[in-house]
Amino acid sequence: MAEVLLFHHAHGLTSGVLDFAEELRRAGHVIHVPDLYEGQVFDDLDEGVAYAQGVGFGSIMERGRAASDGMPSELVYAGFSIGVLSAQMLAQTRPGVRGALLFHACIPTAEFGGAWPQGVPVQIHGMDADEYFVDEGDIDAALALVQATPDAELFLYPGDQHLFADRSLPSYDEPAATLLTERVLGFLRNAG
Repeated sequence: MAEVLLFHHAHGLTSGVLDFAEELRRAGHVIHVPDLYEGQVFDDLDEGVAYAQGVGFGSIMERGRAASDGMPSELVYAGFSIGVLSAQMLAQTRPGVRGALLFHACIPTAEFGGAWPQGVPVQIHGMDADEYFVDEGDIDAALALVQATPDAELFLYPGDQHLFADRSLPSYDEPAATLLTERVLGFLRNAG
């Protein structure tokens, strides 16, 4: 059993993120899903991104850091898209980390102090034609992380959807999401 701190994407804490968390719970894991948007949920991705920009990405990450206060250090940090900011920051800076799951995004490790922590496994998941993942440099950060870290894996899925693992969104891709979930459950069995 693993304990996971899971951060939502720019739409906010959607029913799809909660469904994903529940699926991991049914497999025996302890999943915490903080609401970094303080109750705001957006149907439109651009509106959600605008909200995060208005609050400030630094403030969103601080909310993520605050969500980890008082929790055990032996966590797996996971994030969907904008939630990767908090997940990756905590995975790279908090001692005792058991692993990281980065969905639809990856940040250059230099943003959070340099190299990935030794011995901390990480999975990165994205679609091979997702304009956000590919065109905005996330895939380059993911490839660099995999090249520099023996415990890093990158999984590319065919398609162009960004948030393909959230079943409450039109971008949901059931075959890709099912495979992502299988891979995540395997990762968590090893991290527990």
